[in-house]
Amino acid sequence: MSESCDVLIVGAGIHGAGVAQAAAAAGHSVRVLEQRGIASGTSSRSSKLIHGGLRYLEQAQLGLVAECLRERELLLQLAPELVRRLPFRIPVYRETHRRPWQLYAGLSLYALLAGLGKHAGFATLPRRDWDRLDGLDTHGLQTVFQYWDAQTDDAALTRAVLKSAQALGAEFFLPVEFLRAELDREGVTAYFRDAGMERTCRAKVLVNAAGPWVTETAARITPMTDPVASDLVQGTHLVLDLPARETVYYLEVPEDGRAVFLMPWKGRSLLGTTETPYPGHDPDRVAPLGGEQDYLLRVLQRYFPALKFEVAGSFAGLRVLPRNRARPFERGRELILAVDRRHRPRMVSLYGGKLTSYRADAVRVLALVAASLPERRPKADTRRLALIPVE
Repeated sequence: MSESCDVLIVGAGIHGAGVAQAAAAAGHSVRVLEQRGIASGTSSRSSKLIHGGLRYLEQAQLGLVAECLRERELLLQLAPELVRRLPFRIPVYRETHRRPWQLYAGLSLYALLAGLGKHAGFATLPRRDWDRLDGLDTHGLQTVFQYWDAQTDDAALTRAVLKSAQALGAEFFLPVEFLRAELDREGVTAYFRDAGMERTCRAKVLVNAAGPWVTETAARITPMTDPVASDLVQGTHLVLDLPARETVYYLEVPEDGRAVFLMPWKGRSLLGTTETPYPGHDPDRVAPLGGEQDYLLRVLQRYFPALKFEVAGSFAGLRVLPRNRARPFERGRELILAVDRRHRPRMVSLYGGKLTSYRADAVRVLALVAASLPERRPKADTRRLALIPVE
């Protein structure tokens, strides 16, 4: 490895890959350190959705929704082999918490924030088509809304973004263990273990994009900065031995009003997710809980009582959410950036963030640390860089 670079990134999840692409596109020398594997954490265990987040409108996160809808449209153009448009259906029953008029208003605002383009429309399905709803229970069904969002292979998208960064000159190193870093007046010296040997790298800026390990990584950087008050929240998905339907069902959980999605996934069906405070301390040990599986299956059987299937597999990932008194699904989803100092920061830690908005988040990170970086000649604009699947 070169002894120095402009930007050193710890973590090769979607946000680490996105920052690497943005920094390399801006002409900077970039190094990415990863211990476990590309997209080995949350970026391979998400709900695989590229969407604006319809339910975030209830928390008045209009800016986040609008940004994600813009990024959704961009990804549909830049990564047509990785991101595909799908219909989403929301069944509404007599006991559904959100009434039809509320959903109509929400979907209207969603369409408005999307720019009223070809992917922004919604409709109600006529009753004559209800017998083609894949076994959805129609007893007490009042209406079914249909709108459009998108789906991806999250790990494959992360690999494609990192490959794009490498094509622009970014260097990627795996497996290496980040040991510690020391900040000084001009930048940072990072220490890491590579093939059993301790090595160093000098950088102008260190980006801590370690995902669920962000707090642990930040604690290895001196002088220490105050960490963002956050919690790890577990999300579990079940892989069902059900033939894939080319539709995503948006199912309201009767007990708490959360959303659970039934989605196509690699020829089968994917059901998720939960939002459970992580009971452990080591993110490497996250695993689905029995209570989470029961919770998801109860939701599915409420809406599709006649379905016959087997649970073919499951996985769990961790979100980093801001700590407050709200329930996990009511907390903000915006990326939180923590720097060591306001003027010419030498280190920035990334807390949370969404898969859909990774590119815009990376641009924001680069703008935050721009004063700390040398002037370089830009090589590309990430809004125009095609993302190609990695073989």
